[in-house]
Amino acid sequence: MADFKDKPIKIAYLYEDLMNTYGDSGDVKVLRYLLAKEGYTVAVDNVSLGDPFDASHYDFVFFGGGQDFEQTVVAKDLLRHKATLANYIHAGHPMLGICGGYQLLGDYYKTASGTTIKGLGILPLHTVFKADSRMIGDTEFETKFGKVKAFENHSGRTYFDKPDELKPLGKMITGYGNNPEDGVEGLHYKNTIGSYAHGPLLRNINIAQAIAKLIVTRHQNRLSQTAVKN
Repeated sequence: MADFKDKPIKIAYLYEDLMNTYGDSGDVKVLRYLLAKEGYTVAVDNVSLGDPFDASHYDFVFFGGGQDFEQTVVAKDLLRHKATLANYIHAGHPMLGICGGYQLLGDYYKTASGTTIKGLGILPLHTVFKADSRMIGDTEFETKFGKVKAFENHSGRTYFDKPDELKPLGKMITGYGNNPEDGVEGLHYKNTIGSYAHGPLLRNINIAQAIAKLIVTRHQNRLSQTAVKN
């Protein structure tokens, strides 16, 4: 049997220098810690403006949150990667998008100024800024992985355009989640998770361990496929 621990697990951190609010980088740190406990080394590539990127080379993709200005800058560059990310997501490989990174997987984000930021359009959702009702504070919600406690701070309200195709990450207990009306938090599509939970989200070890298992499976499958091709 092949020893998949002799090659590093590869993580792509999209726009780490621009999209990293409220401790989002901690999500990657938690995963590195859990994977190291299992005997894996982890290589993290920070993919930023103008950098080449092929999602098929990675075992996990992380996309953190950012303010409106940063999202405007990132969104223009991000469109170069639409095809590779769409293939990765629809193939069921693990990805986590937090706040802005979650929003940009959808069709668009309408900002406070009324400007519409074009998203990747990979998933049927959109986000609208509501200046009169910022959603901030501790949050708690129930997921298939168990209960999650985190922190949210956003004025963007996210709505699913095709609710029959998308599932929320969880059902709200405390806080707002995607928006004040729907009573749900985040997104769970195949093995892609989107969430407004900062703090970071993966301090909730139940979700962190579940994602770590997905990463290991993806790592083993990717290396097996590479070996067959060679």
